[in-house]
Amino acid sequence: MKLVERMPRVQVTLMPEEAEDMWHTYNLLQIGDSLMASTIRKVQTESSTGSVGSSRVRTTLCLCVDTIDFDSQACQLRVKGTNIQENQYVKMGAYHTIELELNRKFTLAKKIWDSVVLDRIEQACDPTQKADVAAVVMQEGLANLVLVTPAMTLLRAKVEVTIPRKRRGSCTQHEKALDRFYEAVMQGILRHINFDVVKCILVASPGFVKDQFMSYLFREAVRQDSKILLENRPKFMLVHSSSGHKYSLKGREHEHCSLFMLCLLCDSQAAGEVKALEDFYKMLKHEPDRAFYGLAHVEKASEALAIDILLISDKLFRHQDVATRSRYVRLVDNVRDNGGTVRIFSSLHVSGERKFCSFHIQ
Repeated sequence: MKLVERMPRVQVTLMPEEAEDMWHTYNLLQIGDSLMASTIRKVQTESSTGSVGSSRVRTTLCLCVDTIDFDSQACQLRVKGTNIQENQYVKMGAYHTIELELNRKFTLAKKIWDSVVLDRIEQACDPTQKADVAAVVMQEGLANLVLVTPAMTLLRAKVEVTIPRKRRGSCTQHEKALDRFYEAVMQGILRHINFDVVKCILVASPGFVKDQFMSYLFREAVRQDSKILLENRPKFMLVHSSSGHKYSLKGREHEHCSLFMLCLLCDSQAAGEVKALEDFYKMLKHEPDRAFYGLAHVEKASEALAIDILLISDKLFRHQDVATRSRYVRLVDNVRDNGGTVRIFSSLHVSGERKFCSFHIQ
């Protein structure tokens, strides 16, 4: 995200540069905000002879936000509202839907700029916040290629190939289908992973599928003289998963070699959140008197200045009731003011897909 212009406590102009920026924008928007952006409007015109025609024109509108719709798979953001500024194509008070676009700036004005919103803008505009871990979660005939960013777990490709069973005396069809499957996964890796940014690629599967795939991958890399794969071979790491589905990223079957812990080994930017969540589960298990969850208990601990680390989901800050949202913001501010650490988990990140509000007591 690029910060174009800022008027403190009044409005900010931003330009989304990649898909994840739409997620940050979704978390910044609230009903009642003012949004100015470029959009397409269908207008009707009447000629001097009385004939009526229609055309699509690009114009800039300023809406009072009424509805916010985010597609997490396509990373598309649509905002519906009423026009609040004079425009030659759209009447005051008329409804319109703006679909925010990459590399097109928008201006956001709010009545209240709280600390959570300001932190979100800083995070979105930080150039170091990029996807630095990738994962290929696979089983025979199914593979999901995922990018783990600081805010989201993005599914970039899904590969499905029918693998016939081995037949007695002949495995030819089975082996040919596996080769097609492995080739499709390899092409997905080359197409969707930026090796200049990604520090680690986790290849996970049940059984020996991951080992067979890695053998195929680097055998083909040598045959095709693929320098990008050969030079980045140390970045690949084999791990166990329960299946080839995306939800296996949340698996904790083997605590010491889970995908959570491997993110730490990769020194990823998600490491802080991952470690905090693992520490909370361990404390809840071994020292339950020091780990609590639930808003009422957390607020009482905050009043007693007893919170060391607060874990909270960003979904709570998208609450449309102003009083409820302010309650969560006030809790975060109190913990920070009293020297505590606050971890705001993204609900689209693998570490934040569980809804919670919890803390470690000092």
